[in-house]
Amino acid sequence: MTDISNIAFNAEVDAIGMNCPLPILRTKKALATMQSGEVLRIKATDSGAAHDFPAFAKQTGNELIGTTHEGDVLIFFLKRR
Repeated sequence: MTDISNIAFNAEVDAIGMNCPLPILRTKKALATMQSGEVLRIKATDSGAAHDFPAFAKQTGNELIGTTHEGDVLIFFLKRR
């Protein structure tokens, strides 16, 4: 994981405590409201998120800028395609 915790973002999804597939569904909904090039920060605690978000980014054409964590919380930064 890369330390990118101070990256600027335009919107955030708080999926802490949610299990799959809710973090991805919330992310998909948030991205739909964003402009191309904007950055979404996602906070998740689901253990599968570490695999789900890279796959989601690849599948949807959005760019996974990077990931980091704060304790048990995984943080993902996605750039809208």
